[in-house]
Amino acid sequence: MTDADLRWMGRALTMACEAAAHHEVPVGAVVVAPDGTAFEEWNRTRELADPTAHAETLAIRRAAAHQGDWRLVGHTLYVTLEPCTMCAGAIVLSRVERLVFGAHDPKAGMCGSLGNLVQDDRLNHRVELFSGVRADEASALLKSFFADRR
Repeated sequence: MTDADLRWMGRALTMACEAAAHHEVPVGAVVVAPDGTAFEEWNRTRELADPTAHAETLAIRRAAAHQGDWRLVGHTLYVTLEPCTMCAGAIVLSRVERLVFGAHDPKAGMCGSLGNLVQDDRLNHRVELFSGVRADEASALLKSFFADRR
């Protein structure tokens, strides 16, 4: 983990706050290209009425569209919550090089909690993985959001 990882996770946390402001589950993601170009998103499942509109998938889509290629070789994805099965699959399929996430998700996380899809030896691509980066902040956002909904 680097100072840049902490800074980019800060941007992902800002995106998570945007999600909460839009009454979405507060998860934010940032894909950073090798040249430093960043693609930021937050969860938009309610807004778009799309169960696949997780922050990670939206940021991956934006990065791929920008570069005109589905392969995100050399890119790093920062996300405030451990990716689910769908997002972990998208990370592998898009060839993201590095994944940095904040809070673990013991109920749905597939990057260490329930399994580890992004580093499964049976797949043709494995991702460099860093977890727990600014996890306390990410967890606090999620806990506050769900406490307010109860």
